[in-house]
Amino acid sequence: MIFGGIQRSSTIDFPGLLSCVLFTKGCDFDCFYCHNRGLIKPDGEAISEKDVLDFLKRRQGLLEGVVISGGEPTVQSGLPEFLRRLRMMEYRLKLDTNGQRPSMIKGLTEACLLDYAAVDIKALPHDYKEVCGIENGFDKVLTSIDVLEESGVEYEVRTTLYPGMTFEMLQALMGRVPYKPRWRLNYFKMPVSYKPEDEKRLSCSVALTKKDIECNMDLLRKLQPRIISA
Repeated sequence: MIFGGIQRSSTIDFPGLLSCVLFTKGCDFDCFYCHNRGLIKPDGEAISEKDVLDFLKRRQGLLEGVVISGGEPTVQSGLPEFLRRLRMMEYRLKLDTNGQRPSMIKGLTEACLLDYAAVDIKALPHDYKEVCGIENGFDKVLTSIDVLEESGVEYEVRTTLYPGMTFEMLQALMGRVPYKPRWRLNYFKMPVSYKPEDEKRLSCSVALTKKDIECNMDLLRKLQPRIISA
């Protein structure tokens, strides 16, 4: 496993548990609003798996959980074995994922290597290319959600209200998910670094605000009753 950073403690990333967050390197998406752009490519400065494991050994008995975030953790083939090693240390395990590898997620659930997952639904099906740089992303993430539903592993869906996403688009997105998971809405914040070609979209397009959502929460909860407005 290749890591780009560690958040040594968190009370908000793993519901109900004191955890640390491990940021893996490498991602198959290129979201125009990404705040972890330095983690998209797997090359460059990195933290070794040995250093991460040594840190977690020292924190046994203090931390309760480990969040594997990114980047996109599932692009790394060593993820299952790494999680097995954490399970042997008796950590609870949470995965943050874009949901593009349902077979990987299925393998992790069948091996009892997940206690919680956060799955990002980025956009409506026809907008995935524009928002994330890939096509057909929506179908794969729905398959991953199917896997989690069938497994019984607790999970939540997350959506960032990026510039250009309208309230009607958000409604349509929520209506396409046949389940009623926790659904966390994250409000847009301007990233520190971004591609020059995305500057206009980031700075000029309007993003939904907390007030916009709260004024229309009743409409959204008719579609998804377990919304979390972050």
